[in-house]
This record gives sequence, structure tokens and C-alpha cells, in this order.
Amino acid sequence: MLIDILKDALLSFFVAIGFALLFETPKKGLLVAGLLGGLGHAIRFTLLYFGFGLISATLSGTVVIGLLGIYCAHKIHTPPVVFTLPACITMIPGLYAYKTMLGCIRIYEEGTTGAKTAFLLHDTVYNFILTSSLLFCLAIGICIAALLFRKKSVKKIKKIKDLGIKIF
Repeated sequence: MLIDILKDALLSFFVAIGFALLFETPKKGLLVAGLLGGLGHAIRFTLLYFGFGLISATLSGTVVIGLLGIYCAHKIHTPPVVFTLPACITMIPGLYAYKTMLGCIRIYEEGTTGAKTAFLLHDTVYNFILTSSLLFCLAIGICIAALLFRKKSVKKIKKIKDLGIKIF
């Protein structure tokens, strides 16, 4: 089990670094993107192993990426999206999106008549809802941390107070 988790984390580490390079992430953020991608995907893999659902496991991994991304952003003085986006790409539901598109093509080719149409329609709708839910979890997981720990600029608050404008 531990070896499988480490393999998963290592592969996700390299995938995240590859996408970080593709998005021209600064050198100081490459390692962070890789570590966050590996850790987030390892959390997802571990939760799936212990019987959690795919959506809840994905959300958990993404929330960890978002929270640690905010922390790392303050440490290396880089916007968190620079390394949280490549880290979360490792969890994009490509297989389910592919199955959805393939199901749509088959439904178009076969038409609405036939015994297999009901099963094919059910399978395609299931894959579409799963893909949409997973993509929604990725967005929410990253945004939760950004919304919880968003800091106001001290300079801007000081200037607004000097003008006599009350904030909250």
C-alpha cells in the first residue's frame, strides 16, 4: 500500500512539474508545484483506497493543495495560482470526459431507437455528471483556501482610512 502511494505521488509530482513548465512557472515555484501535485494526488489515492467516494477524495486533495498553496505563496512571495493550478491538473477527470464524448457520439450514430440506447444514455449522463462534479470540486477546493485566507493589502487599508472612509 505504501509503495503504491509513493508511486502515485512520484508520478503526480512529475506531471505537475511538467504542467508548471508548460505554464512558464518561475523556477522558485516548480518544486512547490510538484510537491503540491504529488501530495494532493496521494491524498486522493489514499482516500480512494480506504473507500471514500471519488468526488470527496478529489475535493479533499484539492483543498489540501489550496491551503498549502496559500502558505507556500507567502513563503516564496509568488501568487498561489502559479503552482496550485499545475498541481490540480493531475486530478482532472480526463477518462470520464472522454467516455462522455464517446457516449454522445454513439448516441448520435445509433439514434434514439434500439435496445442499447437507454443504457448508453444512462452511462453518458452519469459520466457527464461525474466529470462536471469533479471539475467543480477542483475549482471549489482551490477557491476555499483563497477565500478563507485572503489578505487585504495593508497599504490600501491605510490609505482608505486616511480618506475617512469606514470599512465594515
